[in-house]
Amino acid sequence: MNHVIRAARADEWAKAKELRLVALQDPAAPVAFLDSYEDAVQQPDSFWQERSARATAQPGAPAGQFIAEAPDGSWAGSVVLLIEDAGTTDFGGAVVKEAQGLVVGVFVRPEHRGTGLIGKLIGAALDWAWSIEEPRLARVLLHVHPENLRAQGAYRRIGFEPTGVTVRFEPHSSVEELELAFARPGD
Repeated sequence: MNHVIRAARADEWAKAKELRLVALQDPAAPVAFLDSYEDAVQQPDSFWQERSARATAQPGAPAGQFIAEAPDGSWAGSVVLLIEDAGTTDFGGAVVKEAQGLVVGVFVRPEHRGTGLIGKLIGAALDWAWSIEEPRLARVLLHVHPENLRAQGAYRRIGFEPTGVTVRFEPHSSVEELELAFARPGD
C-alpha cells in the first residue's frame, strides 16, 4: 500500500469525523472506544472542528492525530496521541506523576488491517511524542480491553508492555482495561 502517514490538519475535520463515525460502527467498537456512534453522529460540525483543531501535532498542541492517507486522498486509519501534563488528572481519575502521552482512537479500516498501518501510525505518534521538548514525555500509554486480543497483540508487537495497572473508565465501561506502556527510548 502506498499510504502517506502524516499529521492531520485542523481543516480536515470532515474527514476526521467521517473516519470516526466509521470506526464507531465497527464490530469491535464497544470494546475499543469510550463513545458510541449514536452519540457521535449527533455532534454538530463545531464539535468536530474543535476536536480537529486541538489535535494538530503542532508545538504546544494538546494532541496529535496521525492518519494513513491513500493515494486517492481517503483515510485508511488514524491514531490520536494526547499529551498529559504532570499534576493533571488522567481519564481514569488518577493524578499524572510525570508528563506522558496517551494513545487513543486507534482505528484502521477492515480492508487495510494486517498491512502494518497500525505500526506506522503509532510509530508516527511516538516520533512526535519523543520530539516534544516541553513537557518532555517519559512514556506513552494506551489502554486496551482485556477481550480485545487482536489489539493487545498488535500493541505488543510495536513494543508496548503491560504495566500491571488496570483502569476503569466509568461511566463508559464497567470493565477494567489493561494499561500498556512504551518507555521513552534511552531512559
